[in-house]
Amino acid sequence: MSQILTIADLKDLARRRVPKMFFDYADSGAWTESTYRANEEDFQKIKFRQRVLVDMDNRSLASTMIGEKVSMPVALAPTGMTGMQHADGEMLAAQAAQEFGVPFTLSTMSICSIEDVASVTTKPFWFQLYVLRDKDFVFNLIDRAKAAKCSALVLTLDLQILGQRHKDIRNGLSAPPRLTLKNIVDMAIRPRWCAAMAGTKRRTFRNIVGHAKGVGDLASLASWTSEQFDPHLSWNDVAWIKERWGGKLILKGILDKEDALMAVKTGADAIIVSNHGGRQLDGASSSIMALEEIADAVGDRIEVHMDGGIRSGQDVLKALCLGAKGTYIGRPFLYGLGALGKEGVTKALEIIRKEMDITLALCGKRLVTDMGKDQLRR
Repeated sequence: MSQILTIADLKDLARRRVPKMFFDYADSGAWTESTYRANEEDFQKIKFRQRVLVDMDNRSLASTMIGEKVSMPVALAPTGMTGMQHADGEMLAAQAAQEFGVPFTLSTMSICSIEDVASVTTKPFWFQLYVLRDKDFVFNLIDRAKAAKCSALVLTLDLQILGQRHKDIRNGLSAPPRLTLKNIVDMAIRPRWCAAMAGTKRRTFRNIVGHAKGVGDLASLASWTSEQFDPHLSWNDVAWIKERWGGKLILKGILDKEDALMAVKTGADAIIVSNHGGRQLDGASSSIMALEEIADAVGDRIEVHMDGGIRSGQDVLKALCLGAKGTYIGRPFLYGLGALGKEGVTKALEIIRKEMDITLALCGKRLVTDMGKDQLRR
């Protein structure tokens, strides 16, 4: 195996080791994927100011996100079907994040359940919530997250209706995969993945199966899920969710200044500037290009985080310079997980940390919390 030095190296390895439908699920966007590409490409338009002859000793990447100490201002984003990139994926990623000192966020659409992840971690993790039509199920999800001592609820706002993702449709995406000839051949040439999946019982959406009314198998799950996203979700719903949860609340999916101002009024603890990884409204702004206006508008009243397109430690620093207090990585840790399991998640975090540290020094700063707009040349 060649040396793994970048997130792109992990991506290349994951592509070879993860069945196509699941790799494509992680590595795709809606429609033409223009917003998915822009998320990554727009970071390259932002340049640093290099400074010299500045004392670079005793550097620190330590910070806080919603009051929690973090070894660097990077959290693992909520990603659906993580456990299909690698067996028990959410559990392994949560353990890697805990050992690294950064937050892990579990998706509602995870393969491993809230209880599965709680059973292998000792530090509270965060839970991401979709508001679905079945409100009893949503109430139960919130209560399960509280029982697992999750320390923050991340409410996703931008999935009232599912964006069309062509690769998923063409691949016939499902968890577990249907045993068609095409899928069998695709899995057979990836023996590492197959061996790991054979050793686990976690192969479908365990937050849902056995918890939602009438969902007991793959067929009933598919029909239930297709009907459940709630187009009626509105700002009024944030109040009852906040009351039911009773803890720290983060609103994910803000891409417009007006929506950010509305989010402030809810009393949430933070917002995440995000376009769902380019998987919802194709043609929308990249997250990094929306960040500065939003941070300038509300950053003094609510903590602003950013998600989308981060592929390096330099991308993290650029987001911090433009007003983010914290950032999230989804695809980078999924590439690591698919490539090398838990070790790969740790490797992804190590790559980002090293890139952040070296860039911080060459920008003439010792504390990551000192990075600001003055460090950019635009």
